[in-house]
Amino acid sequence: MSVDVSNIKISPVSKSKIDTVDFDQIPFGRVFTDHIFQAQYKNGQWGDMEISPLEHFSLHPSNLALHYGQSIFEGMKASADKNGTPLLFRPEEHARRLNRSARRMCMPEFPEELFMEALTELVTLDRNWIPDRPGSALYIRPLMFATDEFLGVAPSETYTFVIMLLPVGPYYSKPVKLWADTEFVRAVAGGTGEAKTAGNYAASLLPSKMAKDRGCDQVLWLDGKERKYVQEVGTMNIFFVFEDHIATPELDGAILAGVTRNAFLTLLRAKGYDVQTRKITINEVMEKGQNGQLKEVFGSGTAAVATIVEEVRYKDEVIKFDPEAAEVGPMLKQTIEDIRHGRQEDLHDWVMRVE
Repeated sequence: MSVDVSNIKISPVSKSKIDTVDFDQIPFGRVFTDHIFQAQYKNGQWGDMEISPLEHFSLHPSNLALHYGQSIFEGMKASADKNGTPLLFRPEEHARRLNRSARRMCMPEFPEELFMEALTELVTLDRNWIPDRPGSALYIRPLMFATDEFLGVAPSETYTFVIMLLPVGPYYSKPVKLWADTEFVRAVAGGTGEAKTAGNYAASLLPSKMAKDRGCDQVLWLDGKERKYVQEVGTMNIFFVFEDHIATPELDGAILAGVTRNAFLTLLRAKGYDVQTRKITINEVMEKGQNGQLKEVFGSGTAAVATIVEEVRYKDEVIKFDPEAAEVGPMLKQTIEDIRHGRQEDLHDWVMRVE
């Protein structure tokens, strides 16, 4: 049976596969819910909007996204309050960032109102997939990619936009070790670093593998010009808790404008912390880490919320932190989790209830 909700056609599955999933053992990124939202862009407008059973795509080998990388995405989460009502954390900010990425990658914007409508309808349909385990959530992956069947370096004229849902457990189960890489760079000002585009992540795979070969978990990226200023981590923005203030790298066109990063800045300033967004050199990090002036380092991102850093390596230097002594990162993570599950008052109007 199909019904129309506004312009979105909804075709539910005949039987959910939710009973086949062990919610106590969910591998991140590998388990998907029953449904997917799709919309097609052609002749200058979005149409053919439908929520349907999740199925494989059928693509021509000359699909432009496969050859030239016109592909962008977002990452966000849905949780639930004690009554089971789905809650979305700052969904409008993700819609806006998706469109900023689209503009940078010469792709059409997806209307924010339609984004919100599609998202709420899809989450409503698959609301039973929201895990109730601590640290778990329903991960939301909006994706847009080119669909022209044409081998030519030019913007596509057609696109597919989808939203997928994935129940997930905690992203990082323990503190992480970072390798400050001096050979490779993630992005430069004027490039695509501030866009959430697939190519940025493809370019990070080799350095990330090399960091893991060195016994670290992620790369701490340095700037592409002087190799001296800290930018971000592979999957997170980065924060440093110094003796007298907290600092995170300023957005310079090469750093992703994290939604969680922005929330952390707001919460910290509301609590009276001296928070600075500025240039931070790796030498400052290492020196103050060695002499005790750097107390704590943590990453911020949708997947992990806040991840404690226990070690930073740069050339032959190593600084270590006691994860048990971390205070600011765990406080921020707990605050976001409490707001996102309706356990704490939402003073900033960040949470959207999906009734």
